[in-house]
Amino acid sequence: MKITILDGYGMNPGDLSWDGAAALGELKVYDRTAPSEVIGRSADSEALLTNKTVLDGETLRALPKLKYVGVLATGYNVVDTATARQLGIVVTNIPAYSTMSVAQMVFAHLLNVTDRVEHYAEENRHGRWSRNPDFCYWDTPVTELAGKTFGIVGLGHIGQAVAKIALAFGMKVIAFTSKDPEHLPDGVSKAGLDTLFAESDVVSLHCPLTPSTEKLINRETISKMKQGAILINTGRGPLIDEQAVADALRGGKLGAFCADVLSSEPPAADNPLLSAPNSFITPHIAWASKEARERLMQIAVANLKAFIEGHPVNDVTK
Repeated sequence: MKITILDGYGMNPGDLSWDGAAALGELKVYDRTAPSEVIGRSADSEALLTNKTVLDGETLRALPKLKYVGVLATGYNVVDTATARQLGIVVTNIPAYSTMSVAQMVFAHLLNVTDRVEHYAEENRHGRWSRNPDFCYWDTPVTELAGKTFGIVGLGHIGQAVAKIALAFGMKVIAFTSKDPEHLPDGVSKAGLDTLFAESDVVSLHCPLTPSTEKLINRETISKMKQGAILINTGRGPLIDEQAVADALRGGKLGAFCADVLSSEPPAADNPLLSAPNSFITPHIAWASKEARERLMQIAVANLKAFIEGHPVNDVTK
């Protein structure tokens, strides 16, 4: 089997091995593939692995030898699955590989806002504490999480992991979810979206991106939030109206915005969130711990092996 990886660098910049995939066939690995290069690089391939390289319907129809697409991520919107289904191409994804890494990033962002460790460390690198007349100083609010309300929008694998950590901090956890109240994790209460916005000191987004959730966070929904609320998005960039969030930060309605995702990645230099006050943006790295990427690699190889053996798993075209 001829196997081509179209954009391997994002997942494996060199600290992991492609040997598992190489053992399954004749393997070619490209760090990145421009849209104009996809068909030429894929023409002889029976299996393609892609992370963010788009495989639209026109591209899939131009690749008659293609039988399998393995998406190196949980989200698979980069592939036209409807066309793949029509053509008999199996498409698989990688579910739940980064749950704990993403949950960890949620609290890295939150603790950055509440404790500002890097700010004080940087100040002290430049001698501020050494020059201080008192034994301590602070020039930002230092906030205790215990007793605060943490609102979670979407209670899948990551949402539930985030809930457990919030509970361990002594926070009250409420969630907007389709799950029945009796099926919620211990300590988590179900809430309507308006109630969640009104009561939460922290709002964290973990819902899928659908037509109904696109720009879920907008001027109207922000107006329902507590004054000074902290908003966290490690889900999908288009869940928020970026200009509305930037304006709410500048006006003080939101206390902070923390995100690992934006609507366009990499973002335009004039994205309003890059310059807004109390906006903390990381470059889509919550999934990228070595441990999570190792799991991703193992599952990607297992998915391809299962397909070759005739019993596909994690098939999103069924």
